[in-house]
Amino acid sequence: MAIIETERLTLRPFTTDDADFVLDLFGRPEVARWSGSGELMTHRDEAVARIVRQPGRAGDHPAAGIFHVSTRAAGAVGMAMLVPIPASTCLDRDDLEIGWHLHPDAWGNGYATEAASALVARGFGLGVPALHAVTHPDNVASQAVCGRLGMTDLGLRTDWYDKELRAFRLDRP
Repeated sequence: MAIIETERLTLRPFTTDDADFVLDLFGRPEVARWSGSGELMTHRDEAVARIVRQPGRAGDHPAAGIFHVSTRAAGAVGMAMLVPIPASTCLDRDDLEIGWHLHPDAWGNGYATEAASALVARGFGLGVPALHAVTHPDNVASQAVCGRLGMTDLGLRTDWYDKELRAFRLDRP
């Protein structure tokens, strides 16, 4: 998986050396509430296990990956991902999801939009026809990022994760 450089950010694969950051990130209620099960991460071994599972979660599309996001000045600020999105039960879908989780200290600086824009370019450059994002219905901050990316709001949908989520789509130009 390649390293991606933007104006302010470096996106690179995670290593187990990043476990303390992952624990800090997903050990924060304001971050964990918007991710996966919404459960707080409480032990370093959970962070290591999450990092070890990342290649499998990313799948085999050449654009896919889960990236550690850092600034050149401040270091680690979060994660961004381009991964297969699990279709809900009884649905036949084959979509890629773009997503991000940033440390609260990094919120409000445009890092999510900058990292996601780099992954949009990566995905479309490697032939992905469309990208999806899903958010908890109350996660207005991530929904705003979707808007800045130019994504179309599909409203509340149950197509993925067997949950009702606010969904967005961006088609390759």
